Amino acid sequence: MGLRWNVAAATVVVLVVGLVVGGGYAYPEEDLVVKLPGQPLVSFRQYAGYVDVDVKKGRSLFYYFVEADNDPDHKPLTLWLNGGPGCSSVGGGAFTELGPFFPRGDGRGLRINSKSWNKASNLLFVESPAGVGWSYSNTSSDYTTGDATTAKDAHIFLVEWFKKFPSFRTRDLFLTGESYAGHYIPQLAIALLDHNEHSKDFKFNIKGVLIGNPLLRLDRDVPATYEFFWSHGMISDEIGLTIMKDCDFDDYTFESPHNVSQSCTNAISEANNIVGNYINAYDVILDVCYPSLVEQELRLRKMATKISVGVDVCMSFERRFYFNLPAVQKALHANRTKLPYSWSMCSGVLDYNEKDGNIDILPLLKRIIQNHIRVWIFSGDQDSVVPLLGSRTLVRELAHDINFKITVPYGAWFHKGQVGGWATEYGNLLTFATVRGAAHMVPFAQPSRALHLFSSFVRGRRLPNTTRPSIGY
Repeated sequence: MGLRWNVAAATVVVLVVGLVVGGGYAYPEEDLVVKLPGQPLVSFRQYAGYVDVDVKKGRSLFYYFVEADNDPDHKPLTLWLNGGPGCSSVGGGAFTELGPFFPRGDGRGLRINSKSWNKASNLLFVESPAGVGWSYSNTSSDYTTGDATTAKDAHIFLVEWFKKFPSFRTRDLFLTGESYAGHYIPQLAIALLDHNEHSKDFKFNIKGVLIGNPLLRLDRDVPATYEFFWSHGMISDEIGLTIMKDCDFDDYTFESPHNVSQSCTNAISEANNIVGNYINAYDVILDVCYPSLVEQELRLRKMATKISVGVDVCMSFERRFYFNLPAVQKALHANRTKLPYSWSMCSGVLDYNEKDGNIDILPLLKRIIQNHIRVWIFSGDQDSVVPLLGSRTLVRELAHDINFKITVPYGAWFHKGQVGGWATEYGNLLTFATVRGAAHMVPFAQPSRALHLFSSFVRGRRLPNTTRPSIGY
């Protein structure tokens, strides 16, 4: 089956110059991705291109949009942002985690992701801020940036993107992401709520916020890493107890993280050395990929895929190889300014304000919830970078602050007759859930459980707390 509406056969009906029409809706023809190199045949459409967020400075953000693979005209729109700060949502979310394709082991083609989130929603990925991936600015000073500019540009991006895709202006909108998107997504949600308060015309139809393994507040998220190391047998009792006893994380900041006692500094340094480079801190049960080997195999056109616990641990290298193929960039309408550097997952040109990492995000989540928007925080339980130990505590503190009572007691949720993780709900609007066996990048490590969690979220359903078969993917 070809692309919907027989685009490949050139039988597209054009109602307005420059717009592809499908289901009665007009989309930008110039952004249509007819087919990516080495891509399996699919029935849904893809679009990619640029949205200018500051014409005067020449600042523009690159996006990739994929329709839901079934009945896209009646499914919501979900925005996904990766974190970093400074890492690509196209490379991460779209082509490693929850999008419809993964790179093949040879780095020259794609394979289907059978657990893509486009089974439940239309998906929009943005490389943000400028300087990430193929997003750029003609004003070099724009690469010195921070949370406020990132949120402002993301707001402008969405306003302009809806002009390209006007049929989505009234759709339910879900804001999702992971890691440092714990900053990006709530700050964007606040910008959109401010827009709604002042706009006499178009208003964003925000229905929910979903963030995985999010950085929310340093004073709890940082010590949770060392609690995780200790509880998983990765550091000794002596080091773990020293950190818990001698380290005061209340004043912890990114720019001066060790403004603490010398014994604390020594213990943290020793803990980091012991864990070392032979463990993937983002997924402590996953094997690591050795890049020098895999990059050589990619150049020699060999299949470089290495499998660990059912996951291709070298996918990040295969993805980078694929995205730097000229034919891929042409098909995606990417790199239109011929950037002087190759595409990489995390930016090498961005100077992001470290102080912004110290911002307490809980007051923003509180305001979002007070606007009757559902907030779900989920955690892969094998992540030591932003572990569930911190996130769970912060969600509980947030619930206490807004006087939310427990509406679903903490307990197991199920998928396909197995425990998918554990979850609790407060006040019908705030949920915390773990995903069993998942990493920092939950959809990458546990695709089936992640899709079930996401589909429950967008459908407004609680996670199933029995082993009975449930409707889902």
